[in-house]
Amino acid sequence: MNRFPRVLAVRAGYDPDQVDALVRRIEGALGRGAPDGEPITADEIRAARFRTKLGGYHEVAVDFALQAFIVAVENRSAEGGGPVASRAEPSAEEHAARIERAAFRAGRLGMGYDEDQVDTFLDRVVATLRGTTDRPVTPGDVRSARFATVILKPGYAVREVDTFLADLAGVLETRLGR
Repeated sequence: MNRFPRVLAVRAGYDPDQVDALVRRIEGALGRGAPDGEPITADEIRAARFRTKLGGYHEVAVDFALQAFIVAVENRSAEGGGPVASRAEPSAEEHAARIERAAFRAGRLGMGYDEDQVDTFLDRVVATLRGTTDRPVTPGDVRSARFATVILKPGYAVREVDTFLADLAGVLETRLGR
C-alpha cells in the first residue's frame, strides 16, 4: 500500500518499507491500528531516519506527516494515553538534558535555520534551567526568538525548531512561574 506520493523512479526517496513500518507503530500507539511493537514516543519519531531508494516516498510528504504524528503522540501522552503519561513532571535537569539531546532534521530544499544561532540559544535555555547564567532566558525570549535562515548550507528544519521552541516556552513558564 502506498501511504505517500512517490518520487520519480529515477530519483531516490525514503524507503517505503521503513516508512510504513514506522507509521504502523505510530498508528498502533495512537489506537488507530493493531499495536505493532513497543509504543512509540515523539522523540523516537523525531529521531527516525530512513534509507533512500529509487522511486521511494517523497521526503517532504513523509516529513510533514511525521510532524503531525509527533503532535498527536505528544497530545496522547499528555492526556494519559501514551507511554509517559504516568510519569511525574520532569525536573529542570531532565528538561535541560532533553534540550541537549535534541536533534533536528536538516532543512528541506537547502534552506533552514542557522545551526550555530539555534545551538547558542538552546545553550542559554539549558543554562537558565540549571541556574548557571546571569542572563536567564524568559518564556517571552523563547517565543520571540528569531534565527537567520541559511540557504545551500546546513540548517535546521524551520518547523521542527519552531515546534520545539513552543514546547520550551511552556516548560519555562512552568519552571520559572512566569
